Amino acid sequence: MSIDLAIIAAYLVGTTLFGCSFYFRKGHDSSDEFTKGGGRLPGWALALSVFATYVSSISFLALPAKAYLQSWNVLVLSFSIPFAGMVAAVWFVPFYRRQTSVSAYSFLEARFGVWARLYASGCFLVMQSVRSVMILFLLALLLKTLMGFSVPVVICVVGFATMLYSMMGGLKAVVWTDAVQAIILIGGALVCLAVLVCTLPDGFCAGVRTAFDAGKLSLGSFSLADWGSETFWVIFVYGVFLNLQNFGIDQSYTQRYIAAKSDREAVKTMFSGAMLYVPVSAVFVAIGTLLWVWVKGRPGVVPSDVLAQSDAVFPWFIVHRLPHGLSGLLVAAIIAAAMSTVSSTLNSGSTVLLEDYRKRFAKVEVAQGSQVRFLRFSTLGLGVFSIGVALAVMNVTSVMTTWWALQSVLSGGMLGLF
Repeated sequence: MSIDLAIIAAYLVGTTLFGCSFYFRKGHDSSDEFTKGGGRLPGWALALSVFATYVSSISFLALPAKAYLQSWNVLVLSFSIPFAGMVAAVWFVPFYRRQTSVSAYSFLEARFGVWARLYASGCFLVMQSVRSVMILFLLALLLKTLMGFSVPVVICVVGFATMLYSMMGGLKAVVWTDAVQAIILIGGALVCLAVLVCTLPDGFCAGVRTAFDAGKLSLGSFSLADWGSETFWVIFVYGVFLNLQNFGIDQSYTQRYIAAKSDREAVKTMFSGAMLYVPVSAVFVAIGTLLWVWVKGRPGVVPSDVLAQSDAVFPWFIVHRLPHGLSGLLVAAIIAAAMSTVSSTLNSGSTVLLEDYRKRFAKVEVAQGSQVRFLRFSTLGLGVFSIGVALAVMNVTSVMTTWWALQSVLSGGMLGLF
């Protein structure tokens, strides 16, 4: 247990210090550096950042839980990514690269009027705030189950650390810490998959046959008549529109396009980051299926109260069946997934506040120093707000439902405008 705690602490301290170090580098006092890294960030790091932003700690656990409980139907969501990615690469990326403003929503004012810009940017800010709250809150609940940590302490420590390096280092800190966090996340998932493959009761091939015979490898019904169930086509169409919203109108992603060195690099950034999620999500789904085979082959090992909740089986396996050290690595990977998403929401949120509100309604041109101070105080404000609300909803059980409802309504209207 002590080695696991040491790994988690080392990750938190190391990531925070690494992100904060960008404050002491050239250009830290420029709004251009804070919001788009000076437009000189390497494509591979931006691609990892896009991937890390897409994967949250919820995805890390929700995908295995879904596959454990049902089948590979959840993987169909990833199959839609190449189609949405091609649309974004052909149309959205060049479009944003041509704009003079770093905000994704400035164009809407020229097209429809100021109301459209304020509507879209306001919806984005609400969604991102709720997203940060949800991720911090659910991460804290998970770590309480995994390690026995205090929920308020997790919310405050993870929230403050993420806010600190986002506020001090700007987009460069967010992108480079995202790149490190993406590697940790992928490594943690592969380690867990390898442990499951090596510890299946009857071997890997027999386990795959058992899963296949039980229908656990099914992608869902291919019926074109049933649109009221989670068929292959329902999930696929949903995924196309969901990913068009992510890659096409979400400031968290569009900022990465602008931060790339060239149009070609921007397209590679978006498409590579998006496509990386496809094999990684397959790893998550495979973990869920192999976990089902593992549990089936070892009746009575997993407590009945854990088996009663599919979401609890994977966390139980991490704590009780992974060797010490590997458990800490997996927990660090889960925290990394949360921090990468929250840092992106804080940076993009402060950028929108500057571009669509502070600069838009200022009667005179805002000085460079004032812009940077505004960005840092906005990041601080958004971070404190997210931490405060996450602490306030500790006894609420419908956070996820609220998030889904807000995301559907608000992002649907935004996509419609574009």
